[in-house]
Amino acid sequence: MDTSFVVRYLTGDPPHLAEKAAQIIDREERLQVTDVVLAETAYVLTSVYGVPRSVVVDHLIAFLQKENISPFALDKGLVLQALLLCKPSGRVSFADAMVWAAARSSGSKVVYSLDERFPGDGVEVRRGLA
Repeated sequence: MDTSFVVRYLTGDPPHLAEKAAQIIDREERLQVTDVVLAETAYVLTSVYGVPRSVVVDHLIAFLQKENISPFALDKGLVLQALLLCKPSGRVSFADAMVWAAARSSGSKVVYSLDERFPGDGVEVRRGLA
């Protein structure tokens, strides 16, 4: 599913589209969501709707804990861990958290990042060649 489905579902805005999203998401059918959709949803909720970062994390975690929702090509537990890294204000960006989850899910041992806040839990973060 794309970002619009998740945003409408989580915000209830506008009601007629939120209802359509809920009809799909609340069914028993298995659905997958990509890391890009999760990061973009977080951006829309914080930037457009003004939802506090910690509340966005809580909403995305609750969404992913639904039985029929799973991250596409990523370990669900790692995605949930990644979202928790975003909870402290300014700690880790949602996009970096998804990169971290992708690296951990794929077994990558090294991530190159110039961002000092990039999470190093379970991966080696390299800032350059030296």
